[in-house]
Amino acid sequence: MRGILLILQFVSAIALIISVLLHAAKGEGLGGIGGAAKIFGTPKGMEKGLDRITWGCAIAFLSLSIILAILKT
Repeated sequence: MRGILLILQFVSAIALIISVLLHAAKGEGLGGIGGAAKIFGTPKGMEKGLDRITWGCAIAFLSLSIILAILKT
């Protein structure tokens, strides 16, 4: 049981990292040089969907962390 939960936590951690890295930067950063940031902007709908995926991964990771902490004691 604990092994399965650890595997699920690992998968949710990787999914959380990937979903956070897929988010568009809020500032222009280096993409602002020459106006390139305006070209590569993402639509609002895609960003909203990615927000939901990120929240889902975060909730899954935190829930599994709490469950594993309770099972350890």
